Amino acid sequence: MSPLPPGSIVLGIESSCDETGAGLVRVPEPGGAPQLLGHELASSSDQHARFGGVVPEIASRAHLESMTHTVRSAFAKAGVQRSDVSAVAVTCGPGLAGALLVGVAAAKAYAAAWDVPLYGVNHLAGHVAADTLEHGPLPTPSLALLVSGGHTQLLRIGDLAGDITEIGTTIDDAAGEAYDKVARILGLGYPGGPVIDRLAGQGDPTAIAFPRGLTGPRDARYDFSFSGLKTAVARWVEARQRAGEPVPVEDVCASFQEAVVDVLTAKTVRAATDLGIGTVLVAGGVAANGRLRALAQQRCDAAGLLLRVPRPGLCTDNGAMIAAVGALVAASGAAPSSPLLSGDPGLPVSVVHAP
Repeated sequence: MSPLPPGSIVLGIESSCDETGAGLVRVPEPGGAPQLLGHELASSSDQHARFGGVVPEIASRAHLESMTHTVRSAFAKAGVQRSDVSAVAVTCGPGLAGALLVGVAAAKAYAAAWDVPLYGVNHLAGHVAADTLEHGPLPTPSLALLVSGGHTQLLRIGDLAGDITEIGTTIDDAAGEAYDKVARILGLGYPGGPVIDRLAGQGDPTAIAFPRGLTGPRDARYDFSFSGLKTAVARWVEARQRAGEPVPVEDVCASFQEAVVDVLTAKTVRAATDLGIGTVLVAGGVAANGRLRALAQQRCDAAGLLLRVPRPGLCTDNGAMIAAVGALVAASGAAPSSPLLSGDPGLPVSVVHAP
C-alpha cells in the first residue's frame, strides 16, 4: 500500500486498561514527527479505587460507556470533522482482554463507516511515540525506559514504525505496580503513584535503607525487580506496628521511591553507555513522577546523554500516542490491519503493527 500522504489525519483510540483515550494527529513529512491536533481522555480510576486496583470487568464497561463521548470530544478539541480522517489506529495490545476488545470493536466500526484503513498498533510503542508529539522526531537509535503500572522495560528504538527491541525488563512487579502495592500497605488508596510522589517530597529519602533489586555484580545488567522491595517495605511497616511505634509515612514513601528511581535511572544510563546511544527517553505513566524526572536528568547530564521526557499529560495512557504510532506506520506504507483484527493481551513490544 502507498504511504498515507503528509498532512493526512489519523484518529487514535486507546482502551488497554482503565482509561479511554481518543486523539487526532497529522501524518508527518518524511523524517518528521506527527502533529497533535487534539485529544480527550476519560478515566475510570475512581471506580476501581475501592478495590485497590483495576477490575477488568469494570474497566471494560467504562470503556463501552465513554467511548462515543470521548471520540466526539476529541474531534471538537481538534477542530476537525470525521470526513477529514484518513485512517483509524487502535491499541490492539498488550492490555486487558476485555478492555482491548471494546477499543478494537469501536475502531473497526469507525473505519468501516468512514471507509478508511484500520491500523492495530502496540500500546507500548505508543508511549514512546507520545514524546514525538512534543519534542519532534527521535534520533536513531534511542534508548527508551518505559515505566508504567504494568510494564518496566528498556527498549532500543531504531524506528517507531517497526524497529523496537527489548533489552531489559522486570522479572516480577512493574515499578508502577510496586507503587500501588506500597500505597495499599500504607493505606494511601489507589492509584499509588501520585500520592507517594507527593508525600515523598515531605520525607527523608535516606531514612530507611530499602534494597535495590538486581544490582549485584552477577545480576542481569538491564533487568529489574521490585517484588523484594515491596516486601521489604511491608516487613518494615509491620515491624513498627507490632512494636506499637508510629509509621513515618513520609519517610517510608521517600525511601521507597528513592530505591525505585535509583535503580531505574542507574540501569538506563548504564545501558545507554554500554550501547553507545546518546539519547534517552523516559515514557509511560510513571514518567510523570517528579523524582524520577529529576534524577534521570541529573544522571543523564553527568553521563553526557540527552534526556527527553513527555509532559505529564502525555505520559499516561491516551489516544494521541496511539494516533502518533498509527500515523508513523501509515506513513511508512505498511498495509492496513485485517478486518479480523483482535486484541492480543500479550502482544510483544517488537510487534508495532498487527497485520
